Amino acid sequence: MINSYASLDDAGVAVAAARAGADVVRNMYGQRLTRIDKGAGDFATAADVEAEQTILDVIRAARPDDAVLGEEGGQRGAADVVRQWLVDPLCGTLNYAVGNMLVAVNVALRNGAAAVADPFSGEVFFTDGETAWVRHDGVDEKLTPTPATQLVDVNLDPPFPSAPGFRAVDLLAHPGFVERFRPRVVSTTLALAWVAAGKRAAYVTDGGDLAESVHFAAGIAVCRAAGCVVTGIDGAPIGRAGRGLVVAGDAETHELLMSMIGSRS
Repeated sequence: MINSYASLDDAGVAVAAARAGADVVRNMYGQRLTRIDKGAGDFATAADVEAEQTILDVIRAARPDDAVLGEEGGQRGAADVVRQWLVDPLCGTLNYAVGNMLVAVNVALRNGAAAVADPFSGEVFFTDGETAWVRHDGVDEKLTPTPATQLVDVNLDPPFPSAPGFRAVDLLAHPGFVERFRPRVVSTTLALAWVAAGKRAAYVTDGGDLAESVHFAAGIAVCRAAGCVVTGIDGAPIGRAGRGLVVAGDAETHELLMSMIGSRS
């Protein structure tokens, strides 16, 4: 059965891999899991490791010559190859470990197809690199971002490389933010896919180059394909010299957030 993955296109591989990882995450939820210390207060669980291995098995079956960079297992294959998959098997590990279901499984082909799976809703947000959809109960719907919810997710997890010029917590106290938006902090990049789906108006995080991060690559790809506005916190295109991430459902919301960020930087 696993050999059937080879007949899928890249978007199909991304979806299959993300769903396989999500199955592991869902099935292991609520168990007493071994924690693997990664230093600086960070850790993985046995679910992270098993989900990544399951995702890797799908990619190996479908694209045996491709390289993979995994959050837990690191680099497999040459790092400088054109085709490299970026895998975060469980984004929101702390949420998961304390019994919170706000997590995501991220699988992205660098500069190509990507998928973000929600293990508990059953939704898979995915793109072929040009168009973005959500699949739920076997039905695909095109993603349509909108700022209508006025909900903005702000990542408050460290590190904060742009401080003191930019602090995410300061944005939450900005009078314009309080007047226009309502903050949310879910501590998982699932929130990026929610912007593409219109469940969130925007997402803001500090950081460096997030374009090829195992945590962010899949969500960024889905948002771009859906038509979201995607820049760094300095308004510049994300990339090697990038600073964090601002993703908005429309240009007006993006411009408003940038004006608030600029007034604090």
